Amino acid sequence: MNLSSLEQQIGLEGSNQLPPVEKWHPELSGDMDMVIRKDGSWWHEGVKIEREKLTRLFASILRKEGEEFFILTPVEKWRIRVEDHPFVITMIESKDHHIEAITNTGDLLTIDAQHPLLLSQLGGESIPEMEVRNGLMARFSRNAFYDLAELATERGDGFYINSAGAEFKIG
Repeated sequence: MNLSSLEQQIGLEGSNQLPPVEKWHPELSGDMDMVIRKDGSWWHEGVKIEREKLTRLFASILRKEGEEFFILTPVEKWRIRVEDHPFVITMIESKDHHIEAITNTGDLLTIDAQHPLLLSQLGGESIPEMEVRNGLMARFSRNAFYDLAELATERGDGFYINSAGAEFKIG
């Protein structure tokens, strides 16, 4: 299947909108030899997917159910593997009164009450993460975390950032 026919099948041709994967309920088609690695790279049958447009398309039709991840179309559902989180925050930008986070697949999120900054443990370290959409999480890359830390203010019990009227502890 080529990229254009896949875009047409899921109703994305010429659109920047996300497809309504929450409305799609096809039966499981099987397991696909696709993995999203810890660094956010996508691999299919042992080969890294280099085409950014293809990676973004797959990311737009990704769904999490329980602890499993699936690539969906209205008529197909393929289970894939995800080593950590499916997305990585690669960059942050400080705007007037908010901080924007950008994922490896081009999603732009404002750190706010709707997309709160959370801390999880990885290898004994607290690492910030946030929800991109529908239970799909993004972990901050080391560089994005360092950029975030530069925006933090220190108080007696830790370091905090403020974004969009909300305060978040980052360490």
